[in-house]
Amino acid sequence: MTQAVDDHAASSLLGADGPFAREVPNFAPRLTQQRMADAVADAIDSHDALVVEAGTGTGKTFAYLVPALLSDKRVIVSTGTRNLQDQLFHRDLPRVLGILGVKKDVALLKGRANYLCKYRLQQTVESGQLRSRKQVDELQTIRAWAARTRTGDRAELAAVPEGSPLWPRVTSTAENCLGTECPFYDECFVFKARRRAQEADMVVVNHHLLLSDLALRREGFGSILPEAGAYILDEAHQLPELAGQYFSVGISARQVTELAADTLAECAGQPGALASLQPALDGVNDAVRKARLAFEALPKRGAFAQLEADAGAAEALEALGNALDDLAGVLVGQAERSKGLASVHARCVVLDQRLQRIAGRDGEDEVRWYEVSERGFELSSTPLDLAPQLQTLRNATDAAWIHTSATLSVAGQFEHFTRQMGLVDPVTLDLGSPFDYAHQALCWLPQGLPEPAARDYTQRVIETVRPVLEASKGRAFLLFTSHRALKLAADLLTDAPWPLFVQGTAPRHQLLSDFRDSGNGVLLGAASFWEGVDVAGEALSVVAIDKLPFASPDDPVLQARLDAVRRGGGNPFRDWQIPAAVIALKQGAGRLIRDVHDRGVLVLCDPRLCEKAYGKLFLASLPPIPRTRGLADVQAFFGE
Repeated sequence: MTQAVDDHAASSLLGADGPFAREVPNFAPRLTQQRMADAVADAIDSHDALVVEAGTGTGKTFAYLVPALLSDKRVIVSTGTRNLQDQLFHRDLPRVLGILGVKKDVALLKGRANYLCKYRLQQTVESGQLRSRKQVDELQTIRAWAARTRTGDRAELAAVPEGSPLWPRVTSTAENCLGTECPFYDECFVFKARRRAQEADMVVVNHHLLLSDLALRREGFGSILPEAGAYILDEAHQLPELAGQYFSVGISARQVTELAADTLAECAGQPGALASLQPALDGVNDAVRKARLAFEALPKRGAFAQLEADAGAAEALEALGNALDDLAGVLVGQAERSKGLASVHARCVVLDQRLQRIAGRDGEDEVRWYEVSERGFELSSTPLDLAPQLQTLRNATDAAWIHTSATLSVAGQFEHFTRQMGLVDPVTLDLGSPFDYAHQALCWLPQGLPEPAARDYTQRVIETVRPVLEASKGRAFLLFTSHRALKLAADLLTDAPWPLFVQGTAPRHQLLSDFRDSGNGVLLGAASFWEGVDVAGEALSVVAIDKLPFASPDDPVLQARLDAVRRGGGNPFRDWQIPAAVIALKQGAGRLIRDVHDRGVLVLCDPRLCEKAYGKLFLASLPPIPRTRGLADVQAFFGE
């Protein structure tokens, strides 16, 4: 093992005379990257908490990999998505290891739903319950791949789409995994991957898996990840919201129907089991169906009190609890017959307990809520303040915790992020971006638009943006804060001379690929297109944003958190809503300039940026892009 990183060793390796400048094509030494590398090295050596905002173009991946690989500590690197995780492990990490010339045992670890489960594959094959010829073909493809794969990682098999309904049937969940009792345990891809991670010097995970691990530790159920001396969290701005999901208690229609389906599958080969269980299984499936119908009249998402106040919904909820009780009662008598039946009995008991807990009274430290989807529903109880739990879990590790993203600060201040994460007096570093925004970009703040609440607002936005699209010859992202506005805008642009790509009409990756290939397309997106989308070059020369991205005011979790801020003597709008919207706006604006050669115009339509006092805070948080109120300046920019 190597020794702790020498002072400035990491930054010198990334300097003009270092190996990266010699070996990486088009590598440009950047002072911001070198400063970040030294800060990461210091944090690892000192077991510090570090928060780094590294603007687009900093090269933060190299900035944290170099000191991490030079240190003598085990490091866990967590990324925002599985795609970034694969890119880091298969592309960036081998390159850095090769340039540094160090030998490290590195491992890639994903959540169990990403790995083939041989037991559930066998069950699916034996059941024969496939709904279409396409599913039959996909199952054959999966079986052929299962015979040759060494990792069982779904990412290897592009031939079966990520959204195929077969994947949940041939992968496991924490609830339905048989663990050491599984007949395929010695061949299990999940446990093989976890064993490799336990022995590695560096483990690359994603935030979902990291938070699953922290949630398990909180409940005292052991851990998935090995102990580490440093945790590096890339795209760290996503963590507060994701942590809320992982520290919640929840039950969904899908979990209950999967429990019923798995119980039915476990009856195979157990004489008399089906006859005993069928009435209770029918009761559970019927209760789920009736609950979904009863919830239909309610808003799609709301506080649990709304559900309880509706007589039909409350009655359906009680009936679902009774059905789970009945199934658990019958399963008690069957649990000793097989490991599989024992497993579904334990799952049934857990789901019943969760439902009873959520149906209990609100505590001041949590909020109960429901959400209804097209085919199901979810009931949840979420902690209002995650900071104490996150702080306790970090303190128990005695490790360095390094948080980095392009969007963590509000006008150079990190309080909003650090408060949510429970970080007390961390080391902070705001590096900005090395891009030459003064020459590469222009920000247009159009005049004459009505208040965003106006009925014709989206129509006026499209009228305002059209001359920009004409000047840029398409090549634009139009980002919206609601799907309703997005659909209206798509209708208003049906006569446009540029190819239109509208979120929801095709998978996200397909839309982006087609947009790039078009050369002059206009892509309309909401929510997921505001971040994690990277289109460098001339294909994207305009990013237009319709409104400031304030979170939906009818979100029950947000409302409860705002009430908690108010009870604590704070100002919910100033202390929570504005900082969260600033960070979201920075993500959307960050789609524009992705490379040193990019040029483009950022169009911020919301008149509140210029008319409200808080607008200055939003503008101060954006990169230093020259601003104009005149359309002629935009047209001149594209005429250059």
